[in-house]
Amino acid sequence: MKFSFKNDYSEGCHPNILQALAENNFDQQAGYGEDIYSQQAKKLIKEKIKNPDADVYFISGGTQANLIVISSVLRPYQCVVSAASGHILNNETGAVEATGHKILSIETADGKLRPEDIIPVLEGHRNIPHQVMPKLVYISNSTELGTIYQAGELETLSLFCKQNGLYLFMDGARMGHGLTSEISDLTLDKVAALTDVFYLGGTKNGALIGEAVVINNPDLKTDFAFNIKQKGALLAKGRLLGIQFLELMKNDLYFDLARHANHQAMKIKNALKERGITFLSDTYTNQIFPILTDELIGILSENFEFYVWKKIDKETSAVRLITSWNTGDEAVDRFIEIIAKELS
Repeated sequence: MKFSFKNDYSEGCHPNILQALAENNFDQQAGYGEDIYSQQAKKLIKEKIKNPDADVYFISGGTQANLIVISSVLRPYQCVVSAASGHILNNETGAVEATGHKILSIETADGKLRPEDIIPVLEGHRNIPHQVMPKLVYISNSTELGTIYQAGELETLSLFCKQNGLYLFMDGARMGHGLTSEISDLTLDKVAALTDVFYLGGTKNGALIGEAVVINNPDLKTDFAFNIKQKGALLAKGRLLGIQFLELMKNDLYFDLARHANHQAMKIKNALKERGITFLSDTYTNQIFPILTDELIGILSENFEFYVWKKIDKETSAVRLITSWNTGDEAVDRFIEIIAKELS
């Protein structure tokens, strides 16, 4: 049997969620997210972000969340600004573009956006009305490269967006992993205070399916539910999502699961660093990108599944290793054992 480091959703869901779904299976509830579980989960999320006035919506997946948020926020002639490594550019089959909105990409070394990255884009789109209008800045935490935003970075970016009439949208597919990183000083309530809209990803952190979209900016709340329905994302049995997020939010299970995934990844990272291995990016989340020889990659592939992320030179490549909420010590210890043997 191979151990998988391919993604953070290869398992089913946390046992608490499966148990809650079974226990409440025959309880009759209203549909379309009006059930008591969804309402209780929304209340918990609002408490954790310290914003009782936020609107919370449960959606089945990340791509769905991204395209619904962006298409509902923007007017037809407005566009998105994203790092070139952004998920909406590389892994969503043109979903955002299919809604009629262009994505302006910016090359960054670490997958993060800063004001100095965005300024040239704004200056290059002043030929009004002949060019699309940059209106929304899309970021993710953690990023596709496993890096995170610190509080100061997000504060600076948020202020810049406000000063330039831009919405700030944070993709939180791996929000738990970003916030529980050992180097993070960012908190969930700060994210809520500094973004116009963000979402908490459940799919990659212990849920069967589900993301919780949180709208902080009152101007973006109007008629948002219509967009969810029109895009086919309003589940009749909304309890499926509500029950899951209720379990994840109770007793901070959501953050405990993410913290575990990060811890397992750091065990592998530290073992590799001790043996002189370098990395594509310096990460402290559940995604790491070690640069290995193609020979070593072949040996590891006999026991583990992972992605070869980027060719570095003739003999080496960067691979992506992702640990999940359920990654056990056996997989991590076996990986370290093989590394120790081959690099001794």
